[in-house]
Amino acid sequence: MSEPRLHNLGIILNGVTGRMGTNQHLLRSILPIIRQGGVLLPSGDRIMPVPLLAGRNPQKLAALSAQADGLKWTTDLDTALADPAYPVYFDAQGTLPRAAAVARAIRAGRHIYCEKPSAATTREAYALYRVAQQAGVRHGVVQDKLWLPGFRKLKALLDRGFFGRVLSVRGEFGYWVFEGDTVPGQRPSWNYRSEEGGGIILDMLCHWRYLIDNLFGAVKSVNCLGATHIGRRIDEAGREYTCTADDAAYATFELANGVICHFNSSWCTRVRRDDLLTVQVDGTEGSAVAGLRDVWIQPYGATPRPIWNPDIPQAIDFYGGWQKLPEQQAYDNAFKAQWECFLRHVVAGEPFPWTLLEGAKGVQLAEKGIESWQRRKWIDLPELKPIAAGAQQAVESAPSMRPGRKPTRRKS
Repeated sequence: MSEPRLHNLGIILNGVTGRMGTNQHLLRSILPIIRQGGVLLPSGDRIMPVPLLAGRNPQKLAALSAQADGLKWTTDLDTALADPAYPVYFDAQGTLPRAAAVARAIRAGRHIYCEKPSAATTREAYALYRVAQQAGVRHGVVQDKLWLPGFRKLKALLDRGFFGRVLSVRGEFGYWVFEGDTVPGQRPSWNYRSEEGGGIILDMLCHWRYLIDNLFGAVKSVNCLGATHIGRRIDEAGREYTCTADDAAYATFELANGVICHFNSSWCTRVRRDDLLTVQVDGTEGSAVAGLRDVWIQPYGATPRPIWNPDIPQAIDFYGGWQKLPEQQAYDNAFKAQWECFLRHVVAGEPFPWTLLEGAKGVQLAEKGIESWQRRKWIDLPELKPIAAGAQQAVESAPSMRPGRKPTRRKS
């Protein structure tokens, strides 16, 4: 029997000086994987990430390197992409420059993992998928909410048939993001500038696409209303600016199997619910409400029988009729869990269905949501067809070195 091998896997981490890249991908995913001794394979082999931090600001990179056990860093992406020691490219930059950088990495023969949205438009996102398939590289897009404890528990309920026939799904996401004048804002200012790739529709409908597709069924059509509720905010330098991107979206999705989903997404709402994101699923045999970590259920037999009468105090404790699911297993960080899946995919060829095609579907839903808002009507989603690896397709070329184009938004 051969001795277990250690597979050192070089990974260019581009854009990890940003909030999400630093916290979720580097500090809570890659570094913990390194410190636990890598990712274990069924053969007994291990995969050890060897990160190279990449970005434009040498001061931020040096500071992050010092925080992360002295990892190597560079501002020269072209040289990094040409180095065979780093066969994997990860992108956590802002939305607009992402597609061009990912396309460069594909042309350099690198395997691709990137944040969502994978591009600013469906056209660009699908082109990235096409060139990656033609190049024969492995590729994936972050779809972290599938690994959150609450949604893993919800998936288990679905798999066991707890709901009977699912009728509808209702999601509530968001919280109050302060404007920055009296209380510092919790999100970067580019989120509220459409010219920089901001907007809650492009951000959150990508999430809702993979969550709905993987749990409830394929999205068939969308009806979406966006809004810019807060017109002016204060940026990181203390300057007031005009908000040009949507900060709230109210979207209904019709699924191919007849299920109706409605998701409210807002950075202008105050929370009186169980979590920052809750998803209620109603079925013929029972209902459940999932938060980020916990799930509450109400089976048919425990469903109360209310009668409408606003003239007397409500006698039913509606919260009291729900049962919280027990903790039956430990759950790792959602980003880390998907990173481990991707590393096993690259080294051992394990299945990884969360590809650039799935990323393009998320961008498509956001783009069609914006179109629905502009046209004030239901919009159907055309199929984005899979392409065989190595296939040559007579479709649009991949994104160039120019920053990506952003979807046009309806002016409020």
